[in-house]
Amino acid sequence: MNTVTMVLQDAPYGNEKVWNALRLSQALLSVGSKVRIFLYADSVTAAKKGQNPPKGYYNIGDMLAELIKKGGEVRSCLTCTNARGLTQEDFIEGAVVGKTLDLARWINEGGQVMTF
Repeated sequence: MNTVTMVLQDAPYGNEKVWNALRLSQALLSVGSKVRIFLYADSVTAAKKGQNPPKGYYNIGDMLAELIKKGGEVRSCLTCTNARGLTQEDFIEGAVVGKTLDLARWINEGGQVMTF
């Protein structure tokens, strides 16, 4: 099975990098790839539960939750999470506050790495 690790760094709203990464992640899962997402910097807020974007706009939290249900892994940088005043309890089910060491292990295991 092909493994793709995606490193996200931008806020979930304001530009479309995170949205595009999640759309690609959904497509990769649908063709049988394993997907891992690591959230750095402002992207950690992508995993925050209770997001309420304006009607008619995509909901990044819901998209991440759907990826997790389909077997995707989502981890958030502990330092970045703490710097934004968030804790594990603030995140959607299945998203885990992790460490850069987790990302290092994922990369060391092989597969493709993409950054957004």
